[in-house]
Amino acid sequence: MIFKSQTHIIITLYFISSIISADNFDDQRGMTKLLGIETYKRCAQQMSDPNAKVYELSYERTSSMPLSPFAGEYKPKFLPEIPWAGSRQVFTMDVLNEDVNDGNQGTQMDALGHFGYTDEVWDGNGEADLSSLKYFGDFDGKEVKPKPDSPLNKLGIETVPPIITTAVFLDVRKHIFDGRAMKAGEYVTVKHVKDTINKTKLKDRGILPGDVVLINTGWSDNYQDPDELGLYYTKAPGVSYNLVKYLSNKKVVGVGLDTWGVDTFADESEYGPERSQNPKGIANPAHHYFLTQSGVHTLENFKLKELASDNVELSCVIILPLMTKGSSASPIRPVAIGVSSQG
Repeated sequence: MIFKSQTHIIITLYFISSIISADNFDDQRGMTKLLGIETYKRCAQQMSDPNAKVYELSYERTSSMPLSPFAGEYKPKFLPEIPWAGSRQVFTMDVLNEDVNDGNQGTQMDALGHFGYTDEVWDGNGEADLSSLKYFGDFDGKEVKPKPDSPLNKLGIETVPPIITTAVFLDVRKHIFDGRAMKAGEYVTVKHVKDTINKTKLKDRGILPGDVVLINTGWSDNYQDPDELGLYYTKAPGVSYNLVKYLSNKKVVGVGLDTWGVDTFADESEYGPERSQNPKGIANPAHHYFLTQSGVHTLENFKLKELASDNVELSCVIILPLMTKGSSASPIRPVAIGVSSQG
């Protein structure tokens, strides 16, 4: 390992974070306000272990990967080499087509301004009444997005600090479903999480404030690149509403699954009984409560198979969203540094 001293690691992480997150966005931050010396100390324990390994938690971004139907096409265009006049240098560039919402494709995280809510249900006819629109922190619609085509003036992805903390990995596929991948419409419940923790070396530690929670459902079996079958984005298992509230009460910073939405998506006949927990008029209850009520970031399309195969129950996770001012989401390249819990 590069760092032998935990103190050295803590100081380094604190120094990096303090520089990167110099802007004061305290009134626009949720649980990320818990990040700091305590979470860095926990990370240092993982990073200083001589047996620690670095795990990539993101997929490669390609035009043939499974694509979100909500974010437009993802077709990077790679330009020819460009010679620099009067020089021996040549540089390369690539561009995206203008209709791409890059932040919502591939491995990504949502800003707190990604979702808001109104007092009344819109029936889909005519123009929606957004006069009562609210966001996290009780910001109203005009404060967050003054015009339809304006960026987020509040709660954009640029307000998120570097996330450097411990990640609790919960392999419900292994411990609850006996290795079977969860089906579309199934929910990860509070009992599933508690039982998983009790079956692992996390039993005495549990989930601490400031943690990131990563849940392996097995739905990533449907993730293919190239996406020839097109199954991944059609449906998904997800977290129950009671689990959303449970994890929020634990004051976690972010919750990530090996799925594209954290919420559960399925045909009507496929939903589990936990759907009855969902508040009326809320189509995406996990996004609603995490982003607008508790300030927990939703993490999507995480590649968790290597953590599962190596049984890495606890790691130091580093997540750095792009500083795209006013954006509701960002592509990320999260990494986990941890040691196998096997044996």
